[in-house]
Amino acid sequence: MSNAPTQPATDERIKSRSKFREALIRPELGGIVGTVAVFVFFALFAFDSGMFTSKGVLNWSQVSAQFMIIAVGACLLMIAGEFDLSVGSMIGFAGMMIAILAVTLGWPVWMAIITTFIVCVALGALNGFIVIRTGLPSFIVTLAFLFILRGFTIYFPQTIERKTIIGGIKDAAEGDWLAALFGGKILTGFFSWLGDMGLIETFSRGSREGQPVVDGVPMLIVWALVLVVFGHVLLTKTKFGNWIFAAGGDAEAARNSGVPVNRVKISMFMFTAFCATVFATCQVMEFGSAGSDRGLLKEFEAIIAVVIGGALLTGGYGSVLGAALGALIFGVVQQGLFFAGVESSLFRVFLGVILLAAVILNTYIRRMITGER
Repeated sequence: MSNAPTQPATDERIKSRSKFREALIRPELGGIVGTVAVFVFFALFAFDSGMFTSKGVLNWSQVSAQFMIIAVGACLLMIAGEFDLSVGSMIGFAGMMIAILAVTLGWPVWMAIITTFIVCVALGALNGFIVIRTGLPSFIVTLAFLFILRGFTIYFPQTIERKTIIGGIKDAAEGDWLAALFGGKILTGFFSWLGDMGLIETFSRGSREGQPVVDGVPMLIVWALVLVVFGHVLLTKTKFGNWIFAAGGDAEAARNSGVPVNRVKISMFMFTAFCATVFATCQVMEFGSAGSDRGLLKEFEAIIAVVIGGALLTGGYGSVLGAALGALIFGVVQQGLFFAGVESSLFRVFLGVILLAAVILNTYIRRMITGER
């Protein structure tokens, strides 16, 4: 009798995956490829236009940060299997609420900001509660809130101030401790040192001669990075992150496994509203005013960034880092078209094309994962 060890039989139900195939199903793949392609394109066609100077980098970084803030919330919510089409209206509503409380009613800015966050997060919870209790698609519920919030955003300033833009926020926020967390800058001393060392551009004339053109990192960018890190850690390193995937993948199976699906979904609606309010507060502090038209179409731009980042429209699959890369692509392209001398209206064409391409790619990936034909 032979004593040679027998080889374990191969289970025919287990299909081996190549490393290339495994790389294809990573949710960040589309965002990585798109980011590389966009940077290569503008490095070739807009390098000499100032796009990659310190001022140019700051410009597209700020635009990318705006997309990034709302994309983080939209990403987690979509992975949980829901949509929020009221994000753009929430941005306008939150900014107007801060302006009315702080400028018209004379509240301290910190109190106006905190009150606005409480109200907006509560509205997010209401969105989630209605979706859970009625069983209606979140698309319909949040579409209704899109119109409700936009209507209030126009109605309140017209009724109170007889106008749709309220200014004077910078004066009201002067010296306010909380306003500085949304409208200030960090690393100003470091950028002054870079200017003194000749590593970044400085003003060559006027009252600011010798000072760096970029004098710090705006809090808008800081908030974007903080939210991306928070969202990534929450999604990939915590039990709650597993619950988010489970709630979006198969809600009924998740409930049977003990996952508090309703609480997870409502929490994600609240977090999406929180991100929209962060965006609105940073915007109000930057411009010093609130307008009733702020945030228009931002909900669709956030969803597109998330889809580019690899999230499936059916839920249960996605990546915060991928959504952040999608937002970076948006910011670079929107500003890059200007630097390249291309008509800015073509940005909308780009959005449509890249959305279609991302959906086709994600559908192919879903079929690879599920084995569908």
